[in-house]
Amino acid sequence: MIIVANQPVELLRPEWSDFEWYWLQQLQNRPTRYVYQSMDHLRFEWDLRGSLVDAAEGLDRSGVSFASFEKSRCNPAYWNRNAVGGFELKSNVTPADGIRDIWRNGHLYAFECATATVIVLYGGVLGSIREDAFNALFRNLLLFDWHYDSDLRLIEKNGSETALPGDVLYFKNPDVSPETPEWQGENTIMLRENWYYGHGIGIARGEDIIRTLNQFRFPGSRVSAYLMDMVIYPDFYYLSRFAKNSQNIATGSTPVLPGQLYVRLGGSRYIRS
Repeated sequence: MIIVANQPVELLRPEWSDFEWYWLQQLQNRPTRYVYQSMDHLRFEWDLRGSLVDAAEGLDRSGVSFASFEKSRCNPAYWNRNAVGGFELKSNVTPADGIRDIWRNGHLYAFECATATVIVLYGGVLGSIREDAFNALFRNLLLFDWHYDSDLRLIEKNGSETALPGDVLYFKNPDVSPETPEWQGENTIMLRENWYYGHGIGIARGEDIIRTLNQFRFPGSRVSAYLMDMVIYPDFYYLSRFAKNSQNIATGSTPVLPGQLYVRLGGSRYIRS
């Protein structure tokens, strides 16, 4: 059931894309309450979820390669590769231009799956908020492993069976062979039911991702790879302040929905649902 401003709502088909309408009908028919502060909040979340799916599918087509940190590479016109294989945005490049270049010149880039996941998150957000807001929020970008700017405000919850398109999920390979540590798991973006994008594997069903990971276990292992219960997604409510139809780029306040816990540790912000 979808709740907007504390009230159940009836949605009208012509106001939504095919993608949005299909998933909103799924939510309406579930017993779980999906709570939104306003119709603008609801529209923004599903616009961003669609943008995240588009970013993942686009990255899969872009020509980027899979590589370890030691062998990572980037376009030197936009990024500096540091000593540990991360990409630091050049001072004369805007965050929006730096992120866009990964899709435009994918053949110049190679990285592992955690970095790819964060890149998809940035790409999806860029497609849904104003460019000036994106550049203000994500200055001095560093693309490296699970390092991400605190203004993505990633939220973590349990319940992989409730995951929605655009959510990040992790397939773990507990008995990975020590000869192939890069296959200890796969960070993925959910695209639709049981279909995921994972950098290095591509777009595949959940069982196919598990089958691939199982090829890289140590000899004699009987413990299969599996989908973990953890789900991660950006704070849609927070980011909706920077939607393309909004003029507010202030970042001082920190809205938190009912039932969320907000924690700040040093320069990082975390929300736990």
